[in-house]
Amino acid sequence: MRVVVIGGTGHVGTYLVPRLVEAGHAVVVVSRGGREPYSPHGAWHAVQRVTLNRAAEEKAGTFGQKIRALEPDAVIDMICFTLESAQHLVEALRGQVQHFLHCSTVWVHGYTTTVPVTEDAPRHPVGDYGIKKAAIEAYLHTEARSNGFPETCILPGHIVGPGWVPLNPQGNFNPDVYAKLARGEEVTLPNQGQELLHHVHADDVAQLFMKALANWNAAVGESFHAVSPAALTLRGYAEAVAAWFGQQANLTFLPFAEWQATVSEKDADATWGHMEHNPNCYSIVKPRRWLDYQPRYSSLQAIYEAVQRLIADGVIAVSGQLSAISQKAESRLLAAEG
Repeated sequence: MRVVVIGGTGHVGTYLVPRLVEAGHAVVVVSRGGREPYSPHGAWHAVQRVTLNRAAEEKAGTFGQKIRALEPDAVIDMICFTLESAQHLVEALRGQVQHFLHCSTVWVHGYTTTVPVTEDAPRHPVGDYGIKKAAIEAYLHTEARSNGFPETCILPGHIVGPGWVPLNPQGNFNPDVYAKLARGEEVTLPNQGQELLHHVHADDVAQLFMKALANWNAAVGESFHAVSPAALTLRGYAEAVAAWFGQQANLTFLPFAEWQATVSEKDADATWGHMEHNPNCYSIVKPRRWLDYQPRYSSLQAIYEAVQRLIADGVIAVSGQLSAISQKAESRLLAAEG
């Protein structure tokens, strides 16, 4: 199959593109250029690279036709963020593609009633990102059910992998939180630290895209969560990270209104953005049963791998303590989530 991946050099594409090549597909990666995958892989030598500025091409009304001209059997769109962008591409690809896969987000759910949240839960999105992604998902499913457009939506949680900072135990992306936990220093969490975060390794998201591509009948017209088997509380997450370094977490707690004054505006905004989507806990019963999705990583295993890389790259300063992680962490990972 000839598969075009739009935005294929990012977090998920780093793992998805090699999987596609190894499965025997002819792969075309469309990007703005200038970015390489987060991790090298020999499979990239077999990939056709096409440089397109999506925003400029859409403004000119030419992006969809240029994607169609690549003659794809399947298109995987990793970087669609507006309804207009989705509509433009669908109209261009109608009657051309056998399968169109859209990378959405668990944030299409917004406020929820029960947990774990299932894919068929009513949508009450909050925030600009979640609202726009929910509108795209609704449009695509209408196109599938009313007009036969063969689409599937994959809904990742907080994507983790080596090469970028994971969502941390405060619910933001400040790497200093890991360094403080590693040194046994005080870390203050918002409220009581019981908010939930649901991470997923980028390779597990890639796995689910592959499963959907291989199971057309089950996947078309459907949404599937791409998350790890279990979510983490902020407190449990912080305690686990501290334990990797042989520390007991030194945690304090403040109501969010007071806590936000202790961090930067950027960190406070990121934390609030994740807290307002609580509870972040999503079911994977559907992708397991329908597509045989089998995530390889727990949340903590995925985060651990990312933290190791950040230490090696000097992003997290824990001089002399990397060996402590290597020796102690593996035996604790599964126990911490069990």
